[in-house]
Amino acid sequence: MKISNNLVGLLNFITFLLSIPIVVAGVWLSKQGSTECEKFLDKPVIILGVFLMLVSLAGLIGACCRVSWLLWVYLLVMFLLIVVLFAFTIFAFAVTNKGAGKVLSDKGYKEYRLGDYSNWLQKRVNSTKNWNKIKSCLIDSKVCSTFQEKYVNDTITELYKENLSALQAGCCKPSDDCQFTYVNTTNWNNNGNTSSSNPDCNTWANDARVLCFNCQSCKAGLLDNIKSNWKKTAVVNIVFLIFLIVVYSVGCCAFRNTRRDNEYWKH
Repeated sequence: MKISNNLVGLLNFITFLLSIPIVVAGVWLSKQGSTECEKFLDKPVIILGVFLMLVSLAGLIGACCRVSWLLWVYLLVMFLLIVVLFAFTIFAFAVTNKGAGKVLSDKGYKEYRLGDYSNWLQKRVNSTKNWNKIKSCLIDSKVCSTFQEKYVNDTITELYKENLSALQAGCCKPSDDCQFTYVNTTNWNNNGNTSSSNPDCNTWANDARVLCFNCQSCKAGLLDNIKSNWKKTAVVNIVFLIFLIVVYSVGCCAFRNTRRDNEYWKH
């Protein structure tokens, strides 16, 4: 057996072992998930785990048992995966190159405007169907409950100095444009103020399940969060792409060795 065959076999054996806990985690989420958000992840996780399991088995058997057609399938899938990851990385950088929070004077947090982000991302969150699911997840994740408990004893001056996350600043408090009177983190009085041109001022409610979850600022805060996460994911993808290209190159050597060995035994 050539070194390339052994290396491909080892890498795919490790991948196969890693795929098992991924499948188990997906099944656990489908059975034990307490919210729709958790259950929403079960199918993608199971699909990913099964995909890795099948691909790694193809590479493992193809490399160790000198099965040329399995190695060919393995290399084809690897090539398609490299193309898809490359395309996604370029797309992620393209849709996240626009938009940022607006720095406010004497405030520890930023204010977020939906129009500052890419049109593609805006369309995703402006879809009523999409946003209702996202809003449900935000409520279930207790983003604002945690915010309220942490800062409940703050005065308005102290709250203004807090380093709030994009979701907290966008979803859990009214916009500074509204100039509402602060009572505590769960209660803001609008005093009949309707002079602001910001539509979020009419959307805010003191109800813990409403707050500013329907506000444009909340959608913008979510997009800022997505933007940050996607950029990190894109960087990880670049590293993963380099790894895949190396594995693909080794796999090509293993495929060539396997074909050569099979031709030798035929003769």
